[in-house]
Amino acid sequence: MTITTEGPWSLPRISCALVQFSGKRGELFGRLLRGYLLMIPTLGLYRFWLTTTKRRFYWQNTMIGGDRLEYTGSAIQLLVGFLFALGVFLPIYLVFFYLSFQSGTVTTIGYGAAALLLWFLSGYAIYRGRDFRLSRTLWRGVRFDQKGSAVGYAVRRFFWSLLVLATAGLAFPFMAGNLWRYRYDNTWFGDRRFSFTGSWKTVAWPFYRAWLVLAVCVGIAVLAFGAASAGTQGAVATLSVLILIPVGLLCFLYYRSRETTRMFSAVRLGEAALSVEVKARSLLGQYLLYGVCLLGALIVLGIVGLVIAQAFDANLQGGDFSPATIARAGWIGVVLGAGGYLATLSAFTLLGEVFIDCGFWMLVARNAVITNLESLADVRATAEDKSLAGEGLADALNVGSF
Repeated sequence: MTITTEGPWSLPRISCALVQFSGKRGELFGRLLRGYLLMIPTLGLYRFWLTTTKRRFYWQNTMIGGDRLEYTGSAIQLLVGFLFALGVFLPIYLVFFYLSFQSGTVTTIGYGAAALLLWFLSGYAIYRGRDFRLSRTLWRGVRFDQKGSAVGYAVRRFFWSLLVLATAGLAFPFMAGNLWRYRYDNTWFGDRRFSFTGSWKTVAWPFYRAWLVLAVCVGIAVLAFGAASAGTQGAVATLSVLILIPVGLLCFLYYRSRETTRMFSAVRLGEAALSVEVKARSLLGQYLLYGVCLLGALIVLGIVGLVIAQAFDANLQGGDFSPATIARAGWIGVVLGAGGYLATLSAFTLLGEVFIDCGFWMLVARNAVITNLESLADVRATAEDKSLAGEGLADALNVGSF
């Protein structure tokens, strides 16, 4: 949908194009459930086809100015990229195996170095994964692309992360501004380049406000724990955790909403400008909905597991599911234990994708407006970057997106 406005005294006409999302959570849930079930007989191999299915759901249901996005990536490309990534991880696994037989000091230093290497590689993987997704995304027949250096991005992210850690998080707005600029200054639509007008100042105030609230709460909790008597320290610690968890979540949602609103609204593509508004209470609603549905799913899984256990084995009929009782139940206990673990993990992940991931996409898409979209009419299409063999490390490290 395009809205054209014309002000008084013959001011220039401004065209506003709405971004729309027509996808339904029920449809996504059905696709995910089918994919999760198919991953069991395929030993997880079907996840590349599931990822492709999810992306096509998101892309095809997102319309900009009345035209849908198109995703042209394939599951085979993701699979090939993952196989290449295994060649990188095999030496790392051998290093971990070697360290497991060494002394405590050597093991600590070795695992620390490996963790730093994996953190660096995750930055590289995030950039390459984004490059692949953009190169397989079209709008009005024109392909997106990402240039720049994945190594350069990983180096920036790595050293910024060390600075953020050294400053107890205070340098994070500088890191966010720098990385957002690098990503979008190297993003293209056809032969036209994106730009980013934001900086660290764009998100500084929301971040420092959330940081200060959380720091004050942590400080009060530490002081209360120190002042409590030996007999009441456990209760104080429990109460502090019960308070800090919701406060931390609210601070995170507050900052996430402000970052999404301000940073995306600083993205430009020539004369076309993006404007997004996402409210913290909308994000909170998604998390509350996720929590309620997850609780219901876990209750149902518990009841089903109890019924099956009591029907198949006498050792479990008393409702005792301790490890010793499960071991005495034999193979049925092992199957129920493993099945219960996988079902619980799948419930967390599946419902998280339906309510948290999909909810965020819906909020951004449905609250986005693009001005001067008609200025992109003369953009020329470019060829697909066929040198990218899937997402590779992004799949292996699980840092891909959608």
